[in-house]
Amino acid sequence: MTGQHNLVHASKAGTVDHKAEEKKHKQRQHAADACALAAGAFALHEKHEAKKHPEQRHAHKVREHVAAAIAIGAGTLAVHEKHERKHAKEAAKKQQHGAHHSKH
Repeated sequence: MTGQHNLVHASKAGTVDHKAEEKKHKQRQHAADACALAAGAFALHEKHEAKKHPEQRHAHKVREHVAAAIAIGAGTLAVHEKHERKHAKEAAKKQQHGAHHSKH
């Protein structure tokens, strides 16, 4: 997947647009952060509902656990996208640094 996703922003010369990659990973990171926050809030809501409605406790506990798992997964994805964004930023700096030296 890592080598494949770089092809999305490849130019005709075969170089990768690292700034576009960085932007893509930043957007995905923010989306994953928002998803983690929403899922975490829903898990807490369901935990409260389980206490409030003891007759539906089991259904609320199941929803709570599913929402908590989604929150953990989304948080993990956000960390991954932050890591990918860092790599894209470093690659952009290397590419820019190399371009300055090739002009001399």
